[in-house]
This record gives sequence, C-alpha cells and structure tokens, in this order.
Amino acid sequence: MSNLYGGGGGANLNQKIDYVFKIVLIGDSSVGKSQLLARFSRNEFSLDSKATIGVEFQTRTVVIDHKTVKAQIWDTAGQERYRAVTSAYYRGAVGAMLVYDITKRQSFDHVARWLEELRGHADKNIVIMLVGNKTDLESLRDVSTDDAKEFAQKENLYFMETSALEATNVEPAFITVLTEIYRIASKKSLVANEEAESEGKSALLTGTKIVVPSQEPVPGGTKYSCCGSS
Repeated sequence: MSNLYGGGGGANLNQKIDYVFKIVLIGDSSVGKSQLLARFSRNEFSLDSKATIGVEFQTRTVVIDHKTVKAQIWDTAGQERYRAVTSAYYRGAVGAMLVYDITKRQSFDHVARWLEELRGHADKNIVIMLVGNKTDLESLRDVSTDDAKEFAQKENLYFMETSALEATNVEPAFITVLTEIYRIASKKSLVANEEAESEGKSALLTGTKIVVPSQEPVPGGTKYSCCGSS
C-alpha cells in the first residue's frame, strides 16, 4: 500500500519540484521505523502501531538551499519473510536510515548484517544514517551511545539517537541525510554541466580536417607527384 503525503518544510504544493530523493528505512522489526516515518512525514505518533506488512512509502517536501526537494521515504517490515522485497526496495535509493532500538541489544547486533545487505543492493554513494531510536526509554538502555558512535565511525555512517515518541532528533536526522544527498546531487549536476559546456566549446574550436589529394601518400611509400618527368 502507498500513502502519499505532500507538504511540510514550508514548500508550496504547486511549487516546482527540483529533486526527488528516495530514502529507505531498514532495521529489525519493532525498532520504530514506521513511527519515525509517521513523525517526519505527518508529525504523528501512534502508541498502538501495528507491524508494517509489506512495503509502504510516504512523501514530504522540504526546501534545502532554496531548492524544493521531495523525500520519498520507503518503509518495510524487518521480519525475514519480507526479505523478498529487497532488490526493488533498494533500487534507486540515495539515502538510508538504519534503525535499531537502544533498549534491544540484538537489534543493534543485527545492524552490520543490514548494512551489508544495503551496500550489496544500493548505489555505492548512498548516504546512510545510523539511528538509535527510543531514547525516551533511557532507563532500559541496552546499547551505549559510545558503542554506536564507534560503529558509525568505523563504517563511515552518520549517527543520531532519536525518540519518535517525543519527536527528539527525528527532523534533524532526516534533514541531515537529505541535505547531504542534495549536496552530492547538486555537485554531480554542476560537474555534468561543466563537462557539457567544455564539450561544446571544444566542438566549436575543432575544425573539419580536410585532406588535400596531392598530399596523400600512395601505396609503396612513394609520394604522389603532380608532374611526371619527361
């Protein structure tokens, strides 16, 4: 099922969309992926949230550097039986939120496997944010911030701890990923424009090569002569 949601971030719904970025949410089930998505896309949180079945995506439009960016955020259940969706799920993704529950050590231990799967399917330049969710349950914490920071640094990931319930760091986490994706995309666009311009200029400077017949070599290595000796 697909839920489309526009708006947010001060963007006019009639405004031209400059970029559409696909972001995927990955991680074990029950770590709060759907709640993070609901908080970012609709500013909602439901205490009786059911497990996500299959795949759904929601959108939110934000403005970054005066450009209108539509984030298309995909969410899938973490149970093994839904792993069949992975190749289509990851296709075209330019960002990923790799989520674990700070109160469930096992969900953090599985992060390396999720990361391996992500990197096996997604673009090599994908922007990845490691997200430790449920900081509102600090008294039940089973994963230290330092452990997660160390893993993120080792794997070259962004890292943030969030609470979808209390809306802590949810917006900054998504905006950080979107801003970095935008930076990469706009740099690529700039390079492509410069290359196109450069090719255009070189085409203008390159004339057509004309071969004058009297200067052409002939077989046998002797040069063509216009006038024979009598």
